[in-house]
Amino acid sequence: MAERGRSYSARRQAKVFIVDDHPLMRQGLSQLVDEEEDLAVCGEAEDAHEALQAVAQAEPDIAIVDLSLKGTSGIELIKSLKSMYPELLMLVLSMHDESVYAERVLRAGAKGYIMKQEAPENVITAVRRVLDGEIYLSDNASAKLLSKLIHGGQEHSESLVDSLSDRELEVFRLIGQGLGTREIADELHLSIKTIETYRAHLKGKLNLKKSTELVKYAVQWVETEAKG
Repeated sequence: MAERGRSYSARRQAKVFIVDDHPLMRQGLSQLVDEEEDLAVCGEAEDAHEALQAVAQAEPDIAIVDLSLKGTSGIELIKSLKSMYPELLMLVLSMHDESVYAERVLRAGAKGYIMKQEAPENVITAVRRVLDGEIYLSDNASAKLLSKLIHGGQEHSESLVDSLSDRELEVFRLIGQGLGTREIADELHLSIKTIETYRAHLKGKLNLKKSTELVKYAVQWVETEAKG
């Protein structure tokens, strides 16, 4: 990994690795990055397994990671990359609501979060900020995290969904997308029994008694997230 002491704008090109399961998205990001004199794409991957193998050879300075990846979520990938390559910087670029995931990705080891709806120039700004040692979040997400810090994480407005673990949230989201237990097990490469256990934990944490209530709540949550 490259040295960290001074602004990347004052160095040679920083190496960028892209992880996204959509080929067109990877192509668009590659073109966007390669147009910048101080940045260059050094590799890409469509899932976590491919990324973990390719990063070792590509030796990037920063990885741009999507959250929605087949098999292993972007959050789990970030945790793995952070463990294997502590110096690797990571920026999440996702369609999912920043207010839900920003704190989670920072805890996992990423240094920034930007939504795909943002203008291309903002993506480049986020990359450069992270490369220069800063944390990049929107003003709204920064204010939410600061408020939580001030109140010790005890805000009355905190959603029950915020109490879910990263894996529980992933299962909850897939339930809300209409997937059944077997489909979720296949998607996450877990056993049916494990998914059933997660469903039981979800009902307990969300104060729901029936599976139908869980499905309804999950569907409503996914729809609300999609609307932003």
